[in-house]
Amino acid sequence: MWDAIAQLVNRVRAAAGEHELVACGVGCGGPMSDEGDKVSNLHIKEWSDFPLRSSLSKLTGLPTFVDNDAKAVVLGETWCGAAVGHRDVIGMVVSTGVGGGIICDGRLLDGDTGNAGHIGHVNVVPNGRECKCGSRGCLEAVASGTAIAAMTGRPAAEASPTIVEQTGTYVGRAVASVAALLDLRLAVIGGSVALGFGEPFFRAAQAEVDRYARIKFVRGVQVRPTGLGGDAPLIGAAAVARRHIS
Repeated sequence: MWDAIAQLVNRVRAAAGEHELVACGVGCGGPMSDEGDKVSNLHIKEWSDFPLRSSLSKLTGLPTFVDNDAKAVVLGETWCGAAVGHRDVIGMVVSTGVGGGIICDGRLLDGDTGNAGHIGHVNVVPNGRECKCGSRGCLEAVASGTAIAAMTGRPAAEASPTIVEQTGTYVGRAVASVAALLDLRLAVIGGSVALGFGEPFFRAAQAEVDRYARIKFVRGVQVRPTGLGGDAPLIGAAAVARRHIS
């Protein structure tokens, strides 16, 4: 895994040509230690406390900044995507796993260890399927690409309309809870599962939000696809670096 990343980074550096490179930004699945000094991505079993930030800094010779991939997405979306102008928003990645990042009062929430916003481990099905984190009924255990494949025996890309709707419903349920907790008005969602499922997924998610976000201050919370589409993770990684050097 590291060799593949190193080769990609070197190709990107070569393609930069005469442009001055000032920093390296990274979005990575968590959990991770503060500032990404060590990452333990649940879906890359070989990476346990892997020193991603120092390894990339050594490779590039640049100041390097690492954050959760979904936190990176929400930074990118508020910078130049579907959440421009919003000061209270959650960004989500529904893909191999499920992650989240939260902008509150215009600031990215980090939390004690840098893992704030991890909506994938909000419980949406009490006593539900076992999650890789060790708990049961987490959103990631029922709505991620990995979970869908395990439950159906087919890749998420081949999911039935019923599974697509069910996945959107679970995501909407989690969004409604987080919106009430943090007084959010918008959820922007990307990732291969969410974007691949498309309009039926987003319709189901919005319907579940409307059903459960009933207290006055969260009525009307909107669920939207990422404005940056499939490029959201990469632009988000750039936004991570931008956040630290600006």
